[in-house]
Amino acid sequence: MQDNQNIKKNLEIINSKIEKAMIKAGRKDDKIKLLAVSKFHPAESVIEAIKAGQKLFGENRVQEADKKFSEIYQNHSDISLHLIGQLQSNKVKNAVKIADCIESVDRLPLLDLIEKQCTLQDKKINILLEVHTGEESKSGFYTEEELYSALDLLAENKYPHINAKGFMTMAPFTSDEKLIHKSFETLRNLQEKCKKNYTTLELNELSMGMSNDFEIAIQEGSTIVRIGTAIFGERNY
Repeated sequence: MQDNQNIKKNLEIINSKIEKAMIKAGRKDDKIKLLAVSKFHPAESVIEAIKAGQKLFGENRVQEADKKFSEIYQNHSDISLHLIGQLQSNKVKNAVKIADCIESVDRLPLLDLIEKQCTLQDKKINILLEVHTGEESKSGFYTEEELYSALDLLAENKYPHINAKGFMTMAPFTSDEKLIHKSFETLRNLQEKCKKNYTTLELNELSMGMSNDFEIAIQEGSTIVRIGTAIFGERNY
């Protein structure tokens, strides 16, 4: 578990690396969001990150996120939570309740369930559509046809409580930088195509890159980097 006093220092290091990667990529005027992934870390660690100025957090498991952030929200209402893990159908109700954005929308039936719960809870929610671009990831839309089916319905406003903000992917876990670049490039190219074809949807966000590959992701156009270990340390599973 991370020593909480190091979290502020780690955030400073990561933000500095993000800035350097942006300059290197010729993106110094862009805005890249740092999503601090706090899964398997206690609420105390999240609060330390908040004290250090971090506002955006990510969790994989709905049950853990609900328990942890219900408590944190009581004193920190200005933070934002993204769910980034594969979302099971029976967890959608709580996911909608606790999160501002679900990044891992990876199949069409999930949109129906999210819309239903948003209607019941009288809430609008942001989503990212997860696309499979690397062999390591088992989730995500596998074909462009499946993705377009979802985007068609979103563009037709079949889901009035859902705001599609862009796309998410996981690169293969490998030391081969060419494969990592290819994964992120695939998503960026797909985003560009979708923005031309679905002009009524925003689709500006690209959630790509984790602790081991976020600098490559920034080169390839990422707008959200999901970093956990480099901020909070190794997890206690």
